[in-house]
Amino acid sequence: MPDRPWSPTYLNLQSTIQDLFLYDFQVEIDRLGEEVAKQFQSNPTIPGVILSKNGQLKGMLSRRRFWEHMSRPYSLDLFYKRPLASLYVFTKTDVLILKGETPIFEAARQALQRSPQLLYDPIIVELNSGVYRLIDIHQLLIAQSKIHELTHQLLEEKTYANRVQTEKMASLGRMMAGVAHEIRNPVNSVNGNLSFLDDYYKKLIELLLIYEQEIGQKPNRIVEFEEEIELDFILEDTPSILQSLQVSAESLIQIVASLRNFSRMDSRKQQIVDIRECIDSTLLILKNRIKNSVETIKNYQEIPPIHCYSGQLSQVLMNLLANAIDTLMERKEKEKNFKPRIEISTQVIENYNGARGISIKILDNGMGIPPEIQERIFEDFFTTKPIGKGTGLGLAISYQIVTQKHNGQLNLRSEVGVGTEFEIVLPMENAV
Repeated sequence: MPDRPWSPTYLNLQSTIQDLFLYDFQVEIDRLGEEVAKQFQSNPTIPGVILSKNGQLKGMLSRRRFWEHMSRPYSLDLFYKRPLASLYVFTKTDVLILKGETPIFEAARQALQRSPQLLYDPIIVELNSGVYRLIDIHQLLIAQSKIHELTHQLLEEKTYANRVQTEKMASLGRMMAGVAHEIRNPVNSVNGNLSFLDDYYKKLIELLLIYEQEIGQKPNRIVEFEEEIELDFILEDTPSILQSLQVSAESLIQIVASLRNFSRMDSRKQQIVDIRECIDSTLLILKNRIKNSVETIKNYQEIPPIHCYSGQLSQVLMNLLANAIDTLMERKEKEKNFKPRIEISTQVIENYNGARGISIKILDNGMGIPPEIQERIFEDFFTTKPIGKGTGLGLAISYQIVTQKHNGQLNLRSEVGVGTEFEIVLPMENAV
């Protein structure tokens, strides 16, 4: 009889053979053959019997081989009333023994690699030390088929999710391009007119000074109104306001330029880009998240412009920097005196696949990533963030953009409690 009810509908990609239909039929090898025959007759689904001696595993006798030998002439006289050991001498074959935690697809692979005469013999499953069960090959192949179906379904879901994400980013890019275009004209108008406004203000001040010189003693009404509107403060504060407006307008122009650069998500042509400008544009977009809470250090060495898909590369930088900010904020919540820091560096390296390359490093002093998570960090749909906070696609898509679109590398170095470094390496052959 099986250890537990089983159905292939309960399987998942991590299922192992101990999750399957297992049979517990084990007898001492000195028991009579008729006892096994009676069990096989009353339980037609049992695939075989595990043989032991003093509790130690000796081997396995499949149902098929048992009845093959029992059906031969004189076999009933030879084996039916004798210990199983005498029959086992004639039927002994190599037995496949697998650990209970063996994945289903691996068990099926090993089972199918056996010689043809052993192909349908059951497999011994070792659940614990000295604890054995049997698994029927038919059930194993059904389970393998289910795993194959689940894998195919997951691949379809991944393909669909990637397509949706790409379309979302392309739509976002088109929207941002439209917003940037709509903002650019009024911003340019504000910025262009500020110089005239500053000039007009200076001329009005000169006019006021001339009035004072020509009039001499001010009438009481003028003196009272100057006090009412706080003229001295207006004259002192207006230049600061004009300067602040000028700085804000220039900042808006930079943000619009960054949005236009980031909006090139759906561009199918490579463009010549200065990577440092891409980084600065991304930091500008993230400025509201960084503000004064994160120290940003830039170590830019001279690197050449490169041919790349600038919008997609900006998306990679956005993902890496946003993740760095997330881990910094997480650590800041836990450690009162923690000082968040992001260090960004660019340089030409000499040992990239035996040639020169361009390196962009983003280093944070956040929580760090445990080794077991590092192994899966670039997998589709893998995320450690709470539900609703992450899709598990950001780093996976970033990895694809760097490795497949740009023939580069995306490397990870991290230590828990110290921080994380992501390094984008692009081949120098892309350089201008």
